[in-house]
Amino acid sequence: MSAIFNFPSLITVILLLICTCTYLKEMRPTIFDAGLVQLPGHPLVKRSGLSGFCWKLSRIGERLSPFVSGFCVLMAAHVLFL
Repeated sequence: MSAIFNFPSLITVILLLICTCTYLKEMRPTIFDAGLVQLPGHPLVKRSGLSGFCWKLSRIGERLSPFVSGFCVLMAAHVLFL
């Protein structure tokens, strides 16, 4: 069964993506800066593409790290014991 149709597997994949992107951002801080686009006359910077998606996942992991680690522990217990 695909991870898309199985809710616990989908949550596990999302948590793994968040943790991986956060780890990569901590090891190499400029790794996800390839998606930066400066719009003319606009002070905001838009992150797009795969690197922008990974940057957003790493930002979630940085700012919500206690909650992400708690969910990782819960999913590990779910995978191991159920």
